Amino acid sequence: MTTQEILNHFPKMSALVIGDICLDRWCRYDPALAEPSRETGIPRNAVVSTEITPGAGGTVANNLAALGVGRVSVLGVTGDDGFAFELRQALEARRIESDLLVKLPGWITFTYTKIINRDTDEEDHPRLDFIPTGDLPEAADQQLLDTLHRVAPQFDVILVSDQAETERGGVVGRRVREALMELASTDPKKLIWVDSRLRPEHFRKVIVKPNEDEAAAACMRAFGFLNYAELRSLIDGPLLLVTHGGSGVTLIDDSGERRIPTAKVAKPVDICGAGDSFSAGAALALAVTGDAEASARFGDLVASITIMKRGTGTASPAEILAK
Repeated sequence: MTTQEILNHFPKMSALVIGDICLDRWCRYDPALAEPSRETGIPRNAVVSTEITPGAGGTVANNLAALGVGRVSVLGVTGDDGFAFELRQALEARRIESDLLVKLPGWITFTYTKIINRDTDEEDHPRLDFIPTGDLPEAADQQLLDTLHRVAPQFDVILVSDQAETERGGVVGRRVREALMELASTDPKKLIWVDSRLRPEHFRKVIVKPNEDEAAAACMRAFGFLNYAELRSLIDGPLLLVTHGGSGVTLIDDSGERRIPTAKVAKPVDICGAGDSFSAGAALALAVTGDAEASARFGDLVASITIMKRGTGTASPAEILAK
């Protein structure tokens, strides 16, 4: 199947992203305005402009929408704070449905605030992140599960974004993992694609895509040695993909283990979000073609475009065809 033929299917498809749907705030400050605070004497960062974009699972959704998917929706948890309002704005501006988001009073909306020098366009100050650290209340967890079971039949592809880097505060906990396993067991044709930073070995019956560092850490936690085939066997899913940056993708399925090489990109501008753009492209291509190798190549093609853009970039069908 040609690239054009794959792209032709996307407007007829629907995709759900469940997990940690975050807000990215890109704050540019003017160094010339860094006068000391009257109260503390500490020089201020004088922010003169702010751009908001969906982050983490929102980055996956943003890539799906940019690729031309007919319907993209997100399922996660936000607070009832100003960041939640900005997140919904950012999603809806990109024609991503936000109505499934669970609003939880008192919860902190997962937010990354990036401080960028206006003169150099460099992020030269520490980020200011707003991270929920408590356990998700049982009522909110149940609402997530009920919504997932209700809407799952409406979507061709379900992508899971488990981005929390602590054991607490993330959306994708044990009950969500069990629900995903149940969905995969009940409907084996449903494509469920998981990207988990710290817990890939805890998923079952689904497609899992860690990068090589995440896969190595998962192997060491699970059995104390590096073995992708053993990890795939533990997950008991149809496919395990391990990405190696510009060095290709390792695929492990019933056909065995093989490396899919990719052309290296010279001097990438920003690799932030490359894994998310790979997941969006590869999951869609796999749903269309049923071919793991073709999906890996398509995902790499998408990522090779996004890493040449500042921030968490996306790739349009026109850019993909041009490349």
